[in-house]
Amino acid sequence: MHLKEIKLTQFKNYSKGDFEFDEKLNCIVGNNGVGKTNLLDAIYYLCMGKSHFSLPDSNIVIHGESFFRLEGHFEDEQVNHKVVAKVIPGKKKTIEHNDIPHKKLMEHIGIFPVVMIVPDDTRLATEGSEGRRRFLDNAISQMDQKYLTNLVRYHQLLKQRNAALKEFAKSRNFDQNLIDVYSQQMSQPAKIIFEKRKAFCAKWLPELLKFHGLISGEAETVNCKYTSRLEDEDFLYLTEEAHEKDRILARTTVGIHKDDLLFQIDELPLKKFASQGQLKSFVLACKLGLYEILKSTKACSPIFLLDDIFDKLDKHRVKQLLQLIVEFEIGQVFISDTHQHRVVEIVKEFDISFKRIVIEETG
Repeated sequence: MHLKEIKLTQFKNYSKGDFEFDEKLNCIVGNNGVGKTNLLDAIYYLCMGKSHFSLPDSNIVIHGESFFRLEGHFEDEQVNHKVVAKVIPGKKKTIEHNDIPHKKLMEHIGIFPVVMIVPDDTRLATEGSEGRRRFLDNAISQMDQKYLTNLVRYHQLLKQRNAALKEFAKSRNFDQNLIDVYSQQMSQPAKIIFEKRKAFCAKWLPELLKFHGLISGEAETVNCKYTSRLEDEDFLYLTEEAHEKDRILARTTVGIHKDDLLFQIDELPLKKFASQGQLKSFVLACKLGLYEILKSTKACSPIFLLDDIFDKLDKHRVKQLLQLIVEFEIGQVFISDTHQHRVVEIVKEFDISFKRIVIEETG
């Protein structure tokens, strides 16, 4: 699978943009602020139907405009795929595949698998659990429609349950029966989500460890543990146990929306004891491990997006990373860099086709 061309209209800082790509490696270079990251995010949006950065669509459209549009032309084993995203923020979003609109946006997820690495990904290890759950959800959703369907259902019910708890707290008229109905409806999706997260982590961890060893030279040992209260208790038992706490706090305090990933380095918490370079190496290993899982699961190789590749990595580590990309036959790769020739000089050392795309200004 590779992206041959993308057209951007009123997307972030691009009023118009049209780019053609090499099917193997694309080096996107230019100064800060010209739109390199935005171009990568446009590719991600075409694949996932949303921004990698969890931005609302109202923050993506060019200021003062009412819509944005993306059009991409993919090729998979000589079969062409046209994908168009038409978005009117706050009103309508349509994703078309070969001119046929998806009835539900979730139908699009997983058709064009993608992995993206950005400098801020170290937050995956250093900040709260929400980002780590989002990582799990985005990963598994690309491989499993059942997971995505149950995830959407669970969060719809969670939103309704929380709204009811807030309303009861406001009115001081608590209806436990209604809350129990929501809990019962959430139980099955919660179980499915938990089981699929656990199964994914069991497959993903060996890949994470493999790539971390290659990137770090086995300089330290790392680990990742999936933590969920559903490991030991049934969802309905947990919600029943939390009745009083939920009522007092007016929100659902237990469930798969509280799951987490525990990252460790030399058996210590990664976020407390890892250097910036170690954090970067760990996150790269996380994403490369995810790439391998997607590649082995899907019928096509995912697209790999690397933004600002030299952030917190020296030239030697970048060369190591590119060596891994070549050795493990990663499919189409997009790399951005602020230096006009730096990444290209490294790429030339490998036997791989590539294209250099210079972004000087947009508009």
